[in-house]
Amino acid sequence: MTNYPSNLSDSQWQFISKYFDTQRTRRYELREIINGILYLVKTGCQWRMLPKDFAPWQLVYYYFNTWKNQEIFEVIQESLVQQTRLKQGKTEQPTVGIIDAQSIKSTLVSSESRGFDAGKRIKGIKRHIIVDTLGMVLAVVIQSASVQDRDGAMDVIAKLFETWNNIIKIFADNGYRGALIDKVKNKFKIAFEVIKRSELHIFKVLPKRWIVERTFAWIDTNRRAAKNYERFNNTSTAIVHLSAIRIMLNRF
Repeated sequence: MTNYPSNLSDSQWQFISKYFDTQRTRRYELREIINGILYLVKTGCQWRMLPKDFAPWQLVYYYFNTWKNQEIFEVIQESLVQQTRLKQGKTEQPTVGIIDAQSIKSTLVSSESRGFDAGKRIKGIKRHIIVDTLGMVLAVVIQSASVQDRDGAMDVIAKLFETWNNIIKIFADNGYRGALIDKVKNKFKIAFEVIKRSELHIFKVLPKRWIVERTFAWIDTNRRAAKNYERFNNTSTAIVHLSAIRIMLNRF
């Protein structure tokens, strides 16, 4: 077995192994396949550059692609969110979300949703996420960097409600002001509150706004997530899920 800092511990593997078919006899253990994937996410290396003491990179990529298409990483993340919340003394289902978007430079001209964010002068994609009050990722949607935050918000909120039905309120920054507030209230029947920067000294819930920004910082500690190296949106989404999984596993 390999010995890298990014490897799963015995207890971490015990938690997530139930989501994989571990009963079959294989030449390479699935735990080592996962370790290879996590090594790539953490270090940002290319698939072909995986160290030789992992399984062959073609096999590691095959499993990654299969699990990505089956949305296994998303299922694991949702379960970890529930377990992390219980460990912190909260209910499994969050009731409050915090939304924000992050424009990321894309290294591929042929990236699926590549666009230009004129405000931040970034050519690439936009990660649109919603987190709970602990900073755990509840929903993520990949969009073109040219999409305005308030224009792309409905997609990620719709994604949120595919799994988390108990949300009653979402906090957002000033980039989400305008007609979006009424759209969210009318379609999803929840409160949508924009926290203005000019009111920081008087509004008591303002500390919630930095939580999602901290989550972006956590995700960016994984070098594969520091830029968008992926061609397809669902691959970029899987990298975010894997980054979030690693964050939560380290809390156990």
